[in-house]
Amino acid sequence: MAERAADRVLRLIGMVAYLDAQGEATLDDLAQRFGVPQDQVLADIDTLWLSGTPGYQPEDLIDFDGFRLDRGLVRLTQARGMTRPLRLGAREAVVLVAAIRALVEDLGPALDDTRRAVLTSALAKLTALTGSTTGSAEAGTVTVDLGVRARADIAATVATALAQDRRLRLRYVNAADRTSLRDVDPVRLVADAGTGYLLGWCLAADAERLFRLDRVLEAQVLDTSAAAHDVPADADRFVPDGTATVVTVRLASRARRVAETAPVAAVRNLDDGSFEVDLPVVSTAWLEHLLLGVADDVVAVHPPRVAQQVAATARAALLAYEQLATDREDG
Repeated sequence: MAERAADRVLRLIGMVAYLDAQGEATLDDLAQRFGVPQDQVLADIDTLWLSGTPGYQPEDLIDFDGFRLDRGLVRLTQARGMTRPLRLGAREAVVLVAAIRALVEDLGPALDDTRRAVLTSALAKLTALTGSTTGSAEAGTVTVDLGVRARADIAATVATALAQDRRLRLRYVNAADRTSLRDVDPVRLVADAGTGYLLGWCLAADAERLFRLDRVLEAQVLDTSAAAHDVPADADRFVPDGTATVVTVRLASRARRVAETAPVAAVRNLDDGSFEVDLPVVSTAWLEHLLLGVADDVVAVHPPRVAQQVAATARAALLAYEQLATDREDG
């Protein structure tokens, strides 16, 4: 799956902080610590070498010891202030306090004791540092949407099951519009790209699964305690099963967000500035929704039958709008 820009930026910042604290590290050490191949570590170093403070002259850029790097050792020689303690402005502090308060209020019941304590402690410290006025008044007027979209009763039931470590019974409709009854041991909540998910161990599949909260029709907390399962740390990333069809879409450069927000299997940049993405598709309806949202930037779709199907859906939608406009005029 192609890496999202936000994930790479976070790793780049973490790499600078780690090297500043350690003094020096091997390529293998960095690769293991940040969970990427050594080739990616080298690519990250190349990116950091071209990053810095405004001006972007050689003396403004992050720098490494090139001689040591040739021997497989990474030493940071100039961090350009990236390791200095973060200083928040009043507006930044208000937004951060509001965001953490939203996490505590909306997800707190679903978090384990350790994570909930960390959030609560961070909120208390930030509120104290920014002052009671900023912490309680201005921050309280900021609305933060965590993207956990679900019916209130569903969200409350899932939060209860997580908090009490109990098994859930879900009536769930998947992307193919098939409804099933699932017994699930909940693991954690995940918010990604404006959508809320429950990561859980599905007893029917005997494997971890992601359940979109807005597709849960009913949820019931069972008397059975949730069992412990060996769930990988990256299990909250969507990986289609073997029924997926790979669809290749060529897009104009301005639709780059597709490569960073959709679950793409591969991204290829082309010489003319456009790019291709390989999309594992389980639900054609999902693909249609994605492509119609960037219709002006779609250059080509393969296989052709998929392109024809999406085009037919677009024509049907236009006809429906035309009919609606005609009905209103006649009325």
